[in-house]
Amino acid sequence: MLPTMAPTREQAWATLTEYTKSEALRRHALAVEAAVRAYAHKFDEDEELWGVAGLLHDFDYEIHPTLDEHPQAGAPILREQGYPEVVVLAILSHASHTGVPRETLLQKTVFACDELAGFIHACGLVRPDGIDTLEPKSVRKKLKQPSFAAGVNRDEVYQGADELGVDLDEHIAFVIAALRPIASELGLRTAGDSQRA
Repeated sequence: MLPTMAPTREQAWATLTEYTKSEALRRHALAVEAAVRAYAHKFDEDEELWGVAGLLHDFDYEIHPTLDEHPQAGAPILREQGYPEVVVLAILSHASHTGVPRETLLQKTVFACDELAGFIHACGLVRPDGIDTLEPKSVRKKLKQPSFAAGVNRDEVYQGADELGVDLDEHIAFVIAALRPIASELGLRTAGDSQRA
């Protein structure tokens, strides 16, 4: 086992890409990373550390796609690679079925950003300008449509905002703002794209 070190974004990206080949899963990782990093900045926490937890939250999903394996079977891999326990626990606690309680602000933030970032990304994929003009009311409307992005757990979207102690509309607006700078990395169109089309 490697000694525990302060993880770098480069190291986390190498870990992610070693275990995650799916472009969609990599984009989800980038979205959650951006949202969690933005909250780290807001809360005056370690942006690199928080970003690493966000980036790696689903790193083992491709190799462990079932609830009895993900993310718990990924934890030993992270520990072996020297990731600190604070990152490992944030990843374990983002999945309610693991029974790992969400006690720290980082744990609550990763959980709060996971499903919502995925849902906002899905909203952006069906809009001509991606998320450039996306507003919380549009996201809330889509949340009420069970057939839209059906894989997103709505209860966890609401629960995440509640556990983080933030208003849902504010949380949605915050995550949208965090994702806008990386829209092209997420495969989303921007207003400039639709004007050129």
